[in-house]
Amino acid sequence: MGGSQLLADVRAVTRRLHYSIHTERSYCDWVARYVKFHRMRSREELLAAGTREVEAFLTHLAVDAKMAASTQNQAMNALVFLYKRVLERPLEGRIDAARSSREPRPPVVLTREEVATLLPLIDGQAGLIVRLLYGSGLRITEAVRLRVLDVDFGYRQITVRSGKGNKDRVTTFPVKLAEPLQTHLKKVQAIHAQDLADGFGEVYLPNAMDRRAPGAPADWRWQYVFPAGKRSTDPRSPEGKVRRHHVDQSVVNKAIKQAVHLAGIQKRVSAHTFRHSFATHLLQRGTDIRTIQSLLGHKDVQTTMVYTHVLRQGAQGVASPLDDLL
Repeated sequence: MGGSQLLADVRAVTRRLHYSIHTERSYCDWVARYVKFHRMRSREELLAAGTREVEAFLTHLAVDAKMAASTQNQAMNALVFLYKRVLERPLEGRIDAARSSREPRPPVVLTREEVATLLPLIDGQAGLIVRLLYGSGLRITEAVRLRVLDVDFGYRQITVRSGKGNKDRVTTFPVKLAEPLQTHLKKVQAIHAQDLADGFGEVYLPNAMDRRAPGAPADWRWQYVFPAGKRSTDPRSPEGKVRRHHVDQSVVNKAIKQAVHLAGIQKRVSAHTFRHSFATHLLQRGTDIRTIQSLLGHKDVQTTMVYTHVLRQGAQGVASPLDDLL
């Protein structure tokens, strides 16, 4: 089977439906793994397959590969998309695969003292991003994708566009970041001005907005707050346009890893740890759970409730009898 053509078809449909490039890459990866798992050699074999083959693959992920439920769900979404949108042969019946038995791990949360120790060890653009992860509860993907017009200094809020679930939301903006972020944006504006002078200066815009508003890609308001150090060819542009994308997440992750090592913190700290800490520390301050749910962009309040469990001391909030001894 022309695997490259199949993946090209998946890419074409994801782009037509305005899926993010991360979803595009994820779906292509799962489709390739599914085809390899069943050793399919022709498009006819793929079309002849259906719910039973998808169930077998998903069961393999849960039982043999022992993947988390969220990973298994991601694979299922990719295959449902493949059959419904790309092959136009929707799967019939209910997908009844074995479910992953891996329990989700409790979130790693830093104390206020640990956050205060780490932040001074992360400077520059990465430092600003990490401060937004903790100060605004952003996911790292949301932080690096911020546009200039998303930061409202007057109302002290940040608009997150097309977050998880493709929904917009508004979250708080740390007052302490106002001055350093404004200083940073002046430098970014100078970079943008130079890009324009060099004949470039356009940025990627979602949902074919560049066709509806031809001048928008070069507009300062739509530029990334945290741009990459170099211009690059946009892989999704048919014309092979050279643009300045946002900074890569790996730059931030590397800075966090180095800071954790220097601080001697033994917890497994990632970019998401700062978002977990944001929610937990808000709870400690008495912020109600519904407000935190809104700021984080959780669809279900039960997802947010996990942070109430983090605050319990000991097992189910029970104090150790050793602490009662004189």
